[in-house]
Amino acid sequence: MTAPAASRINPVIVVAVVLSAILEVLDSTIVNVALPHIQAAFGATTDQATWILTSYIVSAVVVMPLTGFVARRVGRRRLILTAIIGFTTMSVLCGLSWSLETIVIFRLAQGMFGAFLIPLSQSILFDAFPREKRGQAMAVFGLGVVVAPVLGPTVGAILTEYFSWRMVFFVNLPVAAMALLLLAGELPEDETEEVRIDWAGLALLAIGIGCLQFVLDQGETKDWLSSHAIQLAVIASVLGALGFLYHALTSRNSVVDLRLFADRNFALCNLVIAGFAISLFGGIAILPTFVQNLLDYPVIESGHLFIPRGIAAGISMVATGAILVSRFDPRVLAGVGMLLTAISNFMLGALNLNAGFWQLAWPGAVSGLGMGLVFVPMSILAFESISKSRQDEASGLFNVTRQLGSSVGISLVGTWVVRGMQTNTAVLSQNVTPYNPAAQAYLAPLGLTPDSAQGAAFLGQEISRQAELISYLTVFNNLGLLALATIPLLFFCKAPKAETQAQVHAH
Repeated sequence: MTAPAASRINPVIVVAVVLSAILEVLDSTIVNVALPHIQAAFGATTDQATWILTSYIVSAVVVMPLTGFVARRVGRRRLILTAIIGFTTMSVLCGLSWSLETIVIFRLAQGMFGAFLIPLSQSILFDAFPREKRGQAMAVFGLGVVVAPVLGPTVGAILTEYFSWRMVFFVNLPVAAMALLLLAGELPEDETEEVRIDWAGLALLAIGIGCLQFVLDQGETKDWLSSHAIQLAVIASVLGALGFLYHALTSRNSVVDLRLFADRNFALCNLVIAGFAISLFGGIAILPTFVQNLLDYPVIESGHLFIPRGIAAGISMVATGAILVSRFDPRVLAGVGMLLTAISNFMLGALNLNAGFWQLAWPGAVSGLGMGLVFVPMSILAFESISKSRQDEASGLFNVTRQLGSSVGISLVGTWVVRGMQTNTAVLSQNVTPYNPAAQAYLAPLGLTPDSAQGAAFLGQEISRQAELISYLTVFNNLGLLALATIPLLFFCKAPKAETQAQVHAH
C-alpha cells in the first residue's frame, strides 16, 4: 500500500487522527470509574461486571495485530472510517444496554472496531509528517494516546457522579462525529491488495492472545491455577502461541509478519514499551483503590488526582517532540523518562496513611513528565528502519505490546496487593497480643485495653489497614524497580542515523 509523500503537513488530518486515537484510549479507562454503577444497575456480581472491561480488552488485543493485513486488503481510508462508525454505533448501544449480557456483547464488538484506531492513527501520522519531523508527529499523537487515558478516570467520575453511567458511552459521539467528518473530507483514497485470508493463522493468533488476555484479566479473581478455567486458558494460550509461531515462520502469507522483530530496534523497543506500560499503568490502576479504600477519598477527588499527571504529560509530550528529540539522543531521553517513572513510584511507595492531596498528586506529575520522554523517543526508535509499506502492521504489533504490558501490570499489581495483605496481616498479628506494651499504650488514650472485645476489634481493624498500606507501598516500590531494570535495554538500540538527526536539528 502506498501513501503520498508528506511535502506539506495537513493539519486537518493531524487533528482527525488524534481525535480517532482519543476516541479509543479514552474509552479504555473512562468506563472503569462507572463500573460499580453499571454493576448496581444490572444487579451483577463483581466477577460478572469485570466482563464489561474484559470483553473489550480481549477483542481489541486479538484484532489489533491484524491492522496491516486488513488495511492492505480494504484500504486504510475505508478501514479507519468503518472503524469509527462501528465503534461509535457500539458505544451508543452500550449506553442503551438493557442487561449485563447485552452490554458485554456490545463491548466485545466495540473492542473489535476500536482495535484499528490506534495503529492506523499512528501510521497515518507518520505519513503526514516527513521523517525529520517524526518527533513532532509522535508528540501530537502522544497527547491523545497517553494523556487521554490518564484523564479518563476524572472525566468518568464527573459524568457518573453528576449525570449517569450511560454518559461515559455517549460522550464518544461528538468526538467520533468530528473525526469522521474530517477524515472523510481530507484522507485520500489508497491502493488495495488482493491478500489471501490466512484463516489458520488468524485462528491460532486469536486463541493465543485471547486466552492470554483472559488469564491476565481473570487470574486474580479466580485464584490463578487453582481454577480449571484458568488452567485450560493457559494451556490453550501456550498451544495457540506456539502453533501461530510455527505457522508464521513457515507460511508465506501469514496474517502477521513476525519478521518485523528481526529489526533490532523494533524488537528492543517492544520490550521497553512493555516494561514501561507495566510500571506506569500498574500504578495508575491501583492508585484510585489505594486512596478510596485506605485514605477515604471520595470518587470525584480521587479522579482529580490524575489532573496534574495529565497536564505534566501534555507539557512533556510537546516539549519532547518539538525541542528535545532534535537535540538529544532519543535513547537518553527515554532513559530519563523511565527514571522519572521509577522515581514517581518510589515517591508513592514512601507515603503513609496521613498523606495529603499534593503528596499523592506530585508523584503523578513526575510520572507525567516521564511519559512524554519515553513515548515520543521510543516511537521514533522503534520505527526508525520500518518501511512505509509495513508501518500499519508494525504499529499494530507495537500497540499490542503496549496493551499487553498494561494488562500484565494491572494483573500483577492486583495479585501483589491481595497476596501482600494476607502475608502482612499474618506477620503483624503475631506481634500484637494483649501483653504487648505498645498495643496497650496505643489503646490507652481511647480508654480501651487489648483484652477487651472493643479493644481487640479496634486493633484488628488497625492491623488490616496497616497490612493493606504496606502491601500497596511494596507494589509501588516494585514497579519503580521494574522501571529501573528496563533502562539498560535502551542502550542496545541503534541510535537514529546521523543524517536524520542533522535534518531534525535543522528544522
